[in-house]
Amino acid sequence: MIELSNVTKVYGGSSQKAVDSVSLIIPPGKIFGFLGPNGAGKSTIIKMVTGVIEPTEGEVKVCGLDIVKEPIKAKQKIGYVSDNPELFSRMRAEEYLNFIGDVYGVDTETRKTRITRYTKLFEIEDVIGSSISSFSHGMKQKLLIVASLLSDPEVWILDEPMVGLDPKSSFQLKELMRERVQAGKTVFFSTHVMDTAEKICDTLSVIAKGKILFTGALDDLKQQQGENSSLEELFLELTENEKSESSDGETAKSE
Repeated sequence: MIELSNVTKVYGGSSQKAVDSVSLIIPPGKIFGFLGPNGAGKSTIIKMVTGVIEPTEGEVKVCGLDIVKEPIKAKQKIGYVSDNPELFSRMRAEEYLNFIGDVYGVDTETRKTRITRYTKLFEIEDVIGSSISSFSHGMKQKLLIVASLLSDPEVWILDEPMVGLDPKSSFQLKELMRERVQAGKTVFFSTHVMDTAEKICDTLSVIAKGKILFTGALDDLKQQQGENSSLEELFLELTENEKSESSDGETAKSE
């Protein structure tokens, strides 16, 4: 489980909040999708959850562990696929995987079994002896996904994971998401691909300008906004409404 309580992030000397008083509970056993336009705050929230950056205010817990106060214990619960799969380019892929296995304390036999399974699944088993620098963007993304699963994490966090993946690999990734939640794990991923979110999310949250606009099931969103609309239409309606309200607020302030 992931819990965010009144989390705010302000960068540097800026007065603008990249994330504004966000509270979320992301439960195990459900695929939780995180939707928002570019610059909405999705990646900032994910980086705070994974401990890459600290919140300015508020609290983030992973499996009951405060990510700021107990970072090592909390991070041991997380498998993370970032939105930028730039890895240790001078390493060979198998060296990188073994490095991750060492960091998480995965024993040799378990490590071999999981590396074999996931590299075959994503069809990179024949190139793990190669330098990462020779990999395409999509191959790096696959390698990052494999590495994120080596520890069999309780919480799997993926930031725009479909970018760069071929259709078959995207399908395999979705199947793994379902497999994880069926085992009672937590899956939290961000995407801007509405079709993907509509097909696989059990629960979703929509964010714009650092604020959560909606959290719940797609059916709940349809009841709130319009039964016959697609997720894309509902998303655009929500985010456009937020823009209009923000513009009205700015106008009122100036007056």
